Amino acid sequence: MAQGQGIVCLMQPDGLFDLTPSAGGASGFGAPATDAPLAVRMRPRFLEELVGQDHLLAQGAPLRRIVAGGAPMSVILWGPPGSGKTTIAHLVAASGERHFVAMSALTAGVKDVREVIDTARRRRRGTGTHTVLFIDEVHRFTKTQQDSLLAAVEDGTVTLLAATTENPYFSVISPLLSRCLLLTLRPLDDDDVRMLIRRAVAEERGLGGEITLASEAEDHLVRLASGDVRKALTALEAAAGAAIAAGQKEIELGTAERAVDTAAVRYDRDGDEHYDVISAFIKSMRGSDVDAALHYLARMLVAGEDPRFIARRLVIFASEDIGLADSTALTTAINAAQAVQLIGLPEAQLNLSHAVIHLATAPKSNAATTAISKALEDVRAGKAGAVPSHLRDAHYKGAANLGHGAGYRYPHDDPRGVVTQQYAPAELTGVEYYSPSMHGAERLIAERLPKLRQVLRANEGTNKA
Repeated sequence: MAQGQGIVCLMQPDGLFDLTPSAGGASGFGAPATDAPLAVRMRPRFLEELVGQDHLLAQGAPLRRIVAGGAPMSVILWGPPGSGKTTIAHLVAASGERHFVAMSALTAGVKDVREVIDTARRRRRGTGTHTVLFIDEVHRFTKTQQDSLLAAVEDGTVTLLAATTENPYFSVISPLLSRCLLLTLRPLDDDDVRMLIRRAVAEERGLGGEITLASEAEDHLVRLASGDVRKALTALEAAAGAAIAAGQKEIELGTAERAVDTAAVRYDRDGDEHYDVISAFIKSMRGSDVDAALHYLARMLVAGEDPRFIARRLVIFASEDIGLADSTALTTAINAAQAVQLIGLPEAQLNLSHAVIHLATAPKSNAATTAISKALEDVRAGKAGAVPSHLRDAHYKGAANLGHGAGYRYPHDDPRGVVTQQYAPAELTGVEYYSPSMHGAERLIAERLPKLRQVLRANEGTNKA
């Protein structure tokens, strides 16, 4: 075997890996040792054991064909931590007769990449054996390092299997992205995590059934994981070790809490606690108690609440309870919601905190909420009326014959930017829905609005339809 190729992994008939060390920044995957961390020992051995990515595992789907060795296509796996990216690489390494080389973008450089490519090219010409190159954390590669992969991926010298937790449209160069199939892995849901925890407790390669897990402790580990099964299994192993050391046959909630140094939060996403906490959260922001609002935010995050749900409530709150008293609050809330989608937890908790602090300390006004509520009430009561003729669409042929647009006054022609003119239906002239507060920036609107209405209604009723 040529030198400078990294550690390669070829599956042997007995199911073990043949590991051949060499120079370079690459490494390979071996069979897990008996004392390996629980999350490593419980890594799925077959595609059928992979949980939570059903949208990628249908018969004939690219991921299934890649693992089976029938699809020599380069792939970028994008998903949150603990969703199965490295597991898929292990499955690829264990399948077929392909030569497998793994490296981490944290430690490898351009020289290492070129050595692997050169060796892969010689192997392909000499034996016809195809090389799969797995790069973990590919988003950490510089542009130059990513550029070094292009030609080899383009001509099939290597089949690239890259993993990233970052949005590849921002973190991977376009030429490389265009040469790869992008597969998006979803976070595992609570049922998936629970299934894998129970598998780890029962199976011989896991805890072997030597200890049981109380339902409250299981719920705590599931909430703590927030979709990251590696985190769940690491916490389970720590809790199991603590229980065994204490001579216990069952992992109780208190043991799990002490093992991971995180108290269990009484919180049910579908029960009273969910609604009670989010209600307290909103009311604390409305009451401008930023500290209480941050407490409830932290409580929801620790309990595993969907951050997108929290972000949606912030966007609603920004208009419902702040409105024009501080129009930048809505911008902050929307930006936080977008950040949650782009980044995900745990980092997105910073964006949520940013938004909560802004919204809690902003001046408050429900004037926008009250205004639309009153307008909706009138419309639903049948107070609609005809659109004044001078406001109707006058752009089509024949509209002028109907009097549409006749007499319309263009506000920009007046130096004040506002003219005397009827805009509301006749039945609603003089009706006022919006009543600005004197809080924050809305104070300026409150001072200006009476002047606007005075000009608008100077000859009220003269332009009726």
